[in-house]
Amino acid sequence: MSSEVQEMSKKLMQDYYQQLQDAKSGGKPTACIMISGNCVEILRAFDIQPIFPEVNALQTAIRKQSLPLILAAEQRGYSSDNCAYVKADMGMYFTKTGNLPDPSFVVCNYVGCNVYVKWFEHVADYFHKPLIMIDIPFLREKVPSEEDVKYVIRQLESLIKHCEDLTGTKFDIDKLREILKYSRISEDGWSQAKDLCKKKPAPFDAYFDAINMMGPINVLRGTKEAAEFFMKSVLVYEQLVKEKKGPLPEEKFRIVIEGPPPYPYYRSFRELFSKWGAVACQSTYSTVGGIWEFGFRHDPKKPLESIARQMIIENLCNRSLLSRYNQIESYVKNWSADALVIHSVKSCRLFSAGQGDMRDYFVHSLDTPTLMIESDLEDPRYYSHAQLKNRIDAFFESLQHKRLTANLRT
Repeated sequence: MSSEVQEMSKKLMQDYYQQLQDAKSGGKPTACIMISGNCVEILRAFDIQPIFPEVNALQTAIRKQSLPLILAAEQRGYSSDNCAYVKADMGMYFTKTGNLPDPSFVVCNYVGCNVYVKWFEHVADYFHKPLIMIDIPFLREKVPSEEDVKYVIRQLESLIKHCEDLTGTKFDIDKLREILKYSRISEDGWSQAKDLCKKKPAPFDAYFDAINMMGPINVLRGTKEAAEFFMKSVLVYEQLVKEKKGPLPEEKFRIVIEGPPPYPYYRSFRELFSKWGAVACQSTYSTVGGIWEFGFRHDPKKPLESIARQMIIENLCNRSLLSRYNQIESYVKNWSADALVIHSVKSCRLFSAGQGDMRDYFVHSLDTPTLMIESDLEDPRYYSHAQLKNRIDAFFESLQHKRLTANLRT
């Protein structure tokens, strides 16, 4: 990743956590909310500071602090095979770790994961705060029905009423429209940056580097700062394309990656691929908060309707497995990938279910070289560096051999 973009992203996330501290010290209203398919713009319209439990759990893993929190949750009765995100987050509360503000209320939107519903119920119960549950219909067709959209809009109107009662502030539709303008600019920038990865070499790694960009697009979406970040980032990446510079000295293999990374071993996991000159030109995990590169944008002219549609359509977990197949197939073809890598997460059954069939489909039906490996996104007990290294090395050795023999034939 460009050092300039990385520093901008780091600064934005530092500012975000400072805002959490300011909210805590100033007694400002806050709300826990999900990443995937959320309605954070409505909270921003009331100046309610969003808290993202997923991001907080992720941060503990990157800092290699997640295991004691996971064990604390398991000692309270959480299952060993329960989502490690849940256990790390709840473990923070049980051990009084961190210095985050308590939420004023909790917003949970069902997006295909029953575990998330129970997680946010537990958060609300722990803090003795109201829980706002938004039921999101599963995306059964390519587009949602008008009945489904209206169903979600009615729930958003109830959320708005709750925010009015909490803050004593009347809902301002024009303020929401202004926030959605910033969301739209960020979504445009995200899509333009991802599109530049069709170039060879890709200007950044659309998995490992895109994860750093997920902070601005997911946590800070709807802010002027996020919009400016993406406008500047696109300019940086366009210049890298002109200079034919990528994240590695030489891009030897282009891969698409499915599944989140093992955050406790993020750097060493990345090195297992970079040593082979492998750069991710696309990834599914980077779209968990919104699949913006396929054209969806928030519409300030239809604020509640566009938020409702985004909650139904634009998240990875509310789609069928076949939709994920189509998404990955588009990435492999349109981003000119040499292979697909599936990282299956042990503690996330929603994301990992069906990935064995996914591997078979891409290998046998689409003739796409596919590697499937397993560890966990949060729990370090399920990471075996030696085993992963052996699997990854063998896979790229076979790709290299296949390429050499193809060159000899020509």
